[in-house]
Amino acid sequence: MFPDLSWSHMLLVLVVALVVVGPKDLPKLMRTMGRWAAKARGMADQFRKSFDEMARQSELDELRQELEELRSGRLESEPAVMKPLPPASVTIEEPKSVEPSEPIAEGQPPAAAPNSAP
Repeated sequence: MFPDLSWSHMLLVLVVALVVVGPKDLPKLMRTMGRWAAKARGMADQFRKSFDEMARQSELDELRQELEELRSGRLESEPAVMKPLPPASVTIEEPKSVEPSEPIAEGQPPAAAPNSAP
């Protein structure tokens, strides 16, 4: 918190405070200083939280705007996508069987196709 203050500096500040304020009122002063420090930390934390909330809200607003742009752009440019397609009438034919032109004798490898590489 205080990078330039070493323990010897802090001890010197406490001794001066003890002499100036006195031993009777020093605990009250320390308590009051602690409360002020706690209030300052609380205010800083509240400020940070509100700043984070504003940033989050800004991001959400940007995302909402992009989403609306996408929705409006998609609806204007692609109206056919929203319409249902008519049912297709497709007939499926059975595959034709292919018979070899020459019967293959047992034990012989099949002849290579003329266009295939060796």
